[in-house]
Amino acid sequence: MSDYQFDALDLRILQELSVNARIPYSSLAEQLKVSNSLIHQRIKKLQESGVLEQPVYQLNFELLGYETSAFTQIMVTNVRFIPDIINALEQIPEIVECVNIAGRYALIVRILAYNNTHLRDVIYDKIQTIKGIEGTNTTFAFETSFRRPASVGLSKL
Repeated sequence: MSDYQFDALDLRILQELSVNARIPYSSLAEQLKVSNSLIHQRIKKLQESGVLEQPVYQLNFELLGYETSAFTQIMVTNVRFIPDIINALEQIPEIVECVNIAGRYALIVRILAYNNTHLRDVIYDKIQTIKGIEGTNTTFAFETSFRRPASVGLSKL
């Protein structure tokens, strides 16, 4: 974790960037009532601290043809296999997220598939064949009701 100390301006910058990462620095400076150069300096420090990574667009997966979204919990035969399993899962393009969790299941992945047959093939042919995976449990998502960036935590100051 970085030693960088966040102040109120940093948190306000992060909050605005989490909503619109493409906002021009000049607009951000005007909105926050500070100089453009101060915004440049702070954003550079936030990038160097590691808190700002890569600005990306949120894609509409349905419009790209992915009709099926599912969460698959993964049981492992032994926890020592988890790093290799994660490496193997990372090679499967349909898996868009992998989280290490507590409980009977060690991992949960989010899978985007064109349809249910495609999802079945990903689970049976790509996931369940990985060494160290004991079993899976899959839950379909009917829809994503909302998605938002993490709260920046202005109340922490």
